[in-house]
Amino acid sequence: MNKKLIYIANIRLPTEKAHGIQIMKMCEAFADQGLEVELIVSSRKTPITENPFDYYDVRENFRIKKLWSIDAIRFGRIGFLIQSFTFAKNVSWHALFKKGTFYTRDEMVAFYLRILGKKVIWESHAGQANFFVRMLIRINVPLVVITKGLADVYMHTGVSPKNIHVAPDGVDIKQFDIKENKDEARTRLGFNKEEKIVLYTGHLYSWKGTDTLAEAAQSLPKDVMIYFVGGTENDILSFKKKYRETGNIRILGRKPHHEIPLYMRAADILVIPNSSKQDISRLYTSPMKLFEYMASGAPIVASDLPSLREILNESDAFFFVPDDAKDLLRAIVGVFADQRQALKKAALASEEVKEYSWQKRAKDILSFIKT
Repeated sequence: MNKKLIYIANIRLPTEKAHGIQIMKMCEAFADQGLEVELIVSSRKTPITENPFDYYDVRENFRIKKLWSIDAIRFGRIGFLIQSFTFAKNVSWHALFKKGTFYTRDEMVAFYLRILGKKVIWESHAGQANFFVRMLIRINVPLVVITKGLADVYMHTGVSPKNIHVAPDGVDIKQFDIKENKDEARTRLGFNKEEKIVLYTGHLYSWKGTDTLAEAAQSLPKDVMIYFVGGTENDILSFKKKYRETGNIRILGRKPHHEIPLYMRAADILVIPNSSKQDISRLYTSPMKLFEYMASGAPIVASDLPSLREILNESDAFFFVPDDAKDLLRAIVGVFADQRQALKKAALASEEVKEYSWQKRAKDILSFIKT
């Protein structure tokens, strides 16, 4: 393949959302494979003022180009379509005389670039089924998905198995290999060393199952604390209003990604409480926090969902019935009751996660592109 890869992402950068981490880490990993990488993003305003490379702790081995688009997202669906169209249009002009492989998570961009005769790879995370997706399937644009559940969805709509590649999300393993032990991490963060800490990191969307975890907290012993780290400003305010910081719940809000390994090191248990009520959670998601949890070395308690079972099993994690606060409570109490088994599973998870580095993901995707 051509040694130039142009990664196109219709996002503001930096962003508080997890896709920013994945995109920046993948560009770094693609560049590590010897490619000349250019990341093209929207010029939309962001409240985060840090340099993207510093914010995401990524080496500056690729270029970032920002293209103008009408920032109309605040006007809802119509505004989103206006912004997406103007971004795709400017990407098309920018790419007109460029050669290389074009890689994007945006189906509108992928369609326009393919019409221009460009070599395009589309990565899907949500099982979209709009006009642009149908056209991409019809013209056989190669497809990368993050779960087998997503692959099944697209194969049922006509995508050839040869034209689709499953590549779960990944993790920067070195970033989670920190020198601090649990007590030292708690000292730095101001946490009580005597508490038993259960930690959740990530957004507070309903399909993430954070309500189930908050409900389980109501019945936990008084010395067990549930810490929530992450979320957008609006979601944090709403969550704090619904679950006031009383009893067993502490809502810490969003933290810089480079601090997340320290929070995980301070925890006794890490929880992925995803809901089974939406396909994006049950079948499509490949949570980055899952691989970060595995790399952190702490015991994992997870919803028993097909999407999570693609990575985890009974030997490396503890499972509970999705959306069932009582069963989540049972799982958490069970981990504290059998620390020997918990640490054994955590150790195995930290070994297995070596197969899910960003570098390995980039290498596998490039092998798919070449064939």
